[in-house]
Amino acid sequence: MSTNEADGAVTLERRGAVAHVTFDRPAARNAMTRQMYGQLHAICDQLQADATLRAAVFRGAGGKAFVAGSDVRIFSGFETGEDGIAYEREMEEHTLALTRIPVPTIAAIDGWTVGGGLNLAAACDLRIATAGSRFGVPIARTVGNCLSMANYARLVAGFGAARAKRMLLLGEILDADEARACGFLAEIVEKDALDDAVTRICDTILANAPVTLRVSKAAIARLADDPGADGDDLIASCYGSRDFKAGVAGFLSGEPPAWEGR
Repeated sequence: MSTNEADGAVTLERRGAVAHVTFDRPAARNAMTRQMYGQLHAICDQLQADATLRAAVFRGAGGKAFVAGSDVRIFSGFETGEDGIAYEREMEEHTLALTRIPVPTIAAIDGWTVGGGLNLAAACDLRIATAGSRFGVPIARTVGNCLSMANYARLVAGFGAARAKRMLLLGEILDADEARACGFLAEIVEKDALDDAVTRICDTILANAPVTLRVSKAAIARLADDPGADGDDLIASCYGSRDFKAGVAGFLSGEPPAWEGR
């Protein structure tokens, strides 16, 4: 294995208005190295600034995993609790970069999604998975580390407190059916239908009003941080947009509006 293959890569491919981001280290089930986290952060910053973007899809290479956590070698030099605090803060900055992408983000999951990989999937807006995918945070029986408070909160929001405790305290791995039952997954598909399902979801997003999607995503994120948050700025940006005027005119005339995203 070459140095580059050992370190892995996170790659970006643009297909029209949709960005496709791939975690590419299949020999290690796409376990994230520091290099990969840095690449992910840079890609997310790039997508955040792209006014022509309408959706972003994240997936793992190789057909066996979305992301199987962080590369354990990252922890080999840790000596104190402060090292853990610094690491979790660093990881949270990378995860926040993903959440700051203003358009809908989709995790296309095929296989193992555990540890840090589950954190990344939980940070996406929508998740679709193949029937054989598995989800968990088995850190209590593997490395013996813990999560940041923000990642604990994402797991509770995605799975509910009871299932989060089973994953964290018992090291249980949940199957796709259970992940779908609690609302973490939007859809389960067969392995050979994943690409078509992703295309269908992206087509649905592309047909919808981009300003409405952007404002709705921002509002939900704001409410997660503060249930009493004010949203007048978001409301004004939507009702003051050209898309809103086009939507009203199109509805009254019976003609589908041509969304501009502004």
